Amino acid sequence: MREIAGVPLRQLLNAVGEPLVDVLAAPGGFDAEVRDVVLVDPEEEVAARAGDFALVIGARGRAAMPLVRAAARDGAVAVAVKVGAEQDARALRDTAIDAGIALLGVRPEVRWEQLESFARTAVDNARLTGDADLGEALGDLFSLAQTVAAMTDGTVTIEDTANRVLAYSRSDDEVDELRRLSILGRQGPESYLAKLRDWGVYQRLRAGEEVVRIEERPDLGIRRRKAIGIHAGSQPLGTIWVQEGRRPLSDDSDRALLGAARVAALHLVRQRTEAHAGPRFRENLLAGLLDGRVDARSVAANIGADPAKPAVVVVFALRPDPEHAGADRSERELELAELSSLISVHAAAYRRSALVTTTGPRVHVLLPDLPERSGASAALALAQEIAGAARQHLRAQVQAGVGSAVPTLDEVADSRTEADRVLEAMAQDLGGGIATIADVRARVVISELLTVLHGDERFRDSRLAALHRHDAEHGAGLAPSLLAYLEHFGDVRGAAQRLHVHPNTLRYRVKRAAEITGIDLSDPTERLNAQLQLLAARRGR
Repeated sequence: MREIAGVPLRQLLNAVGEPLVDVLAAPGGFDAEVRDVVLVDPEEEVAARAGDFALVIGARGRAAMPLVRAAARDGAVAVAVKVGAEQDARALRDTAIDAGIALLGVRPEVRWEQLESFARTAVDNARLTGDADLGEALGDLFSLAQTVAAMTDGTVTIEDTANRVLAYSRSDDEVDELRRLSILGRQGPESYLAKLRDWGVYQRLRAGEEVVRIEERPDLGIRRRKAIGIHAGSQPLGTIWVQEGRRPLSDDSDRALLGAARVAALHLVRQRTEAHAGPRFRENLLAGLLDGRVDARSVAANIGADPAKPAVVVVFALRPDPEHAGADRSERELELAELSSLISVHAAAYRRSALVTTTGPRVHVLLPDLPERSGASAALALAQEIAGAARQHLRAQVQAGVGSAVPTLDEVADSRTEADRVLEAMAQDLGGGIATIADVRARVVISELLTVLHGDERFRDSRLAALHRHDAEHGAGLAPSLLAYLEHFGDVRGAAQRLHVHPNTLRYRVKRAAEITGIDLSDPTERLNAQLQLLAARRGR
């Protein structure tokens, strides 16, 4: 009897990973083959078999530990559990590592039947296609094409800048020769394409968001069309074409094309950031490690790093540019994707085992296997190199926070936290480039204090709250005046100049603030408390 073909665990996770499950442990690596998906329920005494992906549906948290051990004994490749509290997650992870089985934490909101369906589909599809990049399906674009077809009463194709068809709508209507040849991957009639060039159609599509109308050519068997370019900022990404069928295109077809082009831009930008499943899988691993969800040994085994050597996390962000504050979402995503790609190249050149992941508007870089004494300085030098390359090749200004070197890979979450805090401390300094904790320690300390003050009502001073209420009722501006006075160490002229008021006006406001609050401004402790409370209130607003 021929043995059933398996699917590497890595490939299964590419297809059903985020947002359904998180990798918590993989002591045996990610190359073990999954042959089937099985539901394990202790009440029904269903056992896993060799090569299974076991979904533990009858227990969660610590109660699932015996089932994890049993699945490992039976030869299962991986087990999925709803882990519950953080302490339970750690206990389950230790159990899985000891038993030598991969552990996947299932998100609380995920339904078991949903996960089972995705997992079975991924296993079946992988067997049939042998495609290692299941996560790259263009399903979203095909769905978009179908939606636009319904909204326009036409038939739709979405193409890239090289006129290759990326997706198209289904059609019960008659299609012309140009659409048929495009979908089959062959070039349309050259005489017609030459006309499009002569008419300036391609130039107009590359120029902006104009809906271009192209009249029919019965002599070439070409029907009437509309088209719109897909852009990220000023960069062309492709084109959406809609062909008229037996019925005229709808009155709202222009608006539908405009919205579709903007949605398609987001899809195409994201596809650029997810060139294939391997890098995306590595990104997910790094995100899990930085969040403390994945154990360091599993990550180290996958990237070929030594978990016992020092590591550093560096975080990058595009510097805020007031001149481009109105940039659209796709343009911002494209800029971030280009930055992430550039960082990946430089980081990989420095360390083959380096990992890069994009988290919101930030790009985090893990540099493992660092030398004992010079790890932090090496990370700083790399950050400076990347910042210079971004200026030269992307015309982008970046900020970077460099975390301290930690002794082992297990502690990289601490380096990540520090790097994020350094970057946050630089947020108000638009001229700031690259910094370590030593460069911005004072700002980081103050930021942490303000976070505590803002987040815990027990530490808030009601006297300053009364001052803010007075300002809200009378528009007196006493709170910002008192803060400026305190920040200028009582220098009335300097503070008044910053506020653009007369020194006597400021003296009156400070005196009035002291009367309303009852704060003794001659007491240095009271002054420090008042300044921190005012800063925390400003941050909250």
